[in-house]
Amino acid sequence: MYIVLLGAPGAGKGTQAALLSEKLKLAHISSGDLFRQALANGTELGKQAKMYMEKGQLVPNEVTIKMVLDRITAPDCKNGIILDGFPRNLEQAGALDKALIETGEKIDHAVYIKVSEAELLSRLTGRWVCRGCQAPYHEISSPPKKAGVCDKCGGQLYQRADDNTQTIKKRLQVFFAETAPLIDYYSKAGKLVEMQGEGSMEEISQRIISGLKTKAKK
Repeated sequence: MYIVLLGAPGAGKGTQAALLSEKLKLAHISSGDLFRQALANGTELGKQAKMYMEKGQLVPNEVTIKMVLDRITAPDCKNGIILDGFPRNLEQAGALDKALIETGEKIDHAVYIKVSEAELLSRLTGRWVCRGCQAPYHEISSPPKKAGVCDKCGGQLYQRADDNTQTIKKRLQVFFAETAPLIDYYSKAGKLVEMQGEGSMEEISQRIISGLKTKAKK
């Protein structure tokens, strides 16, 4: 099964992708994590990605497409994948469809996690991430047991440079301008599953799984 998760920054794509990956036994591929790994390793790609990410802009298509498509060929993807943060625009969606067709595969479902703008701003301005394992926290809804310390690995928590109100609003503008057309793209292909993204993590996860099962029966 090949699944794409769609949603604005802060919609919970990463959290839900991790939960679904475990429940459905599919590889979780996050374009954001791939870029941050490149940044941590000090690669040229990482430096390029940092420049765009800190400004709230999307990394150029040709860079993102190559990185993600290379990742899909890894052995852990043989049973299927959950794509988180990719594709982000129609050009990337077309490149992905073309690459999958060449391997005899295709995107089965595109899940759109819908969240209000007010909720997105609240989530992102209070978000903290572990430098070690990248586990997400929120100072109100899911704080760590000890301030500034990851519950899972003891790593240091930090706020991303792009998690400030001004940059967040710009990221949302970019999303609705470039990524939102994908909702129509996958809807016309009969692959869209739209889910309300407000509630507990487990509630949202169950909604998505139920939605996928219902869609698969049609």
